[in-house]
Amino acid sequence: MATGSMGSMSLHPDIMELRAKHEKYELAAMEPAPQAVTGLMFLTGLYIAISAWVVGFTRFPALTVNNLIVGIALAVLALGFASMYGRIHGIGWTAPLIGVWMIVAPWVISGDVAHTATIWSNVVAGVVVLLLGLGSMALSMRRPGARNRLP
Repeated sequence: MATGSMGSMSLHPDIMELRAKHEKYELAAMEPAPQAVTGLMFLTGLYIAISAWVVGFTRFPALTVNNLIVGIALAVLALGFASMYGRIHGIGWTAPLIGVWMIVAPWVISGDVAHTATIWSNVVAGVVVLLLGLGSMALSMRRPGARNRLP
């Protein structure tokens, strides 16, 4: 098949538009504020993953496993934001939900796990994740090329 007569696919208008759109996302992700939010979200995810051992509530296996899984998921989400923001920004709404889950987890997880240490650890980490997630969403809405908002 002769490629010279058909031209290059990379010059197709749709391809060029998609490339320009993703470049805007990547440029927005290089700003200091999104980098700080992403870095703090990653560190919070790591804390949540190891919180049962740091705070000392490993005697509650259900909450320990929950925090380990949720913390790893949050850290992976933050790594996704940091490495391929243009492709993963659409699931940014999950971070605030993770924060809300962390806040309510000590009362929802089966067993008697709602003790002072578990409540403080999960609620503080959950509030931090909720705020970082909302901040990340706000930053993604103010990026260049974002949808027009009402005044």
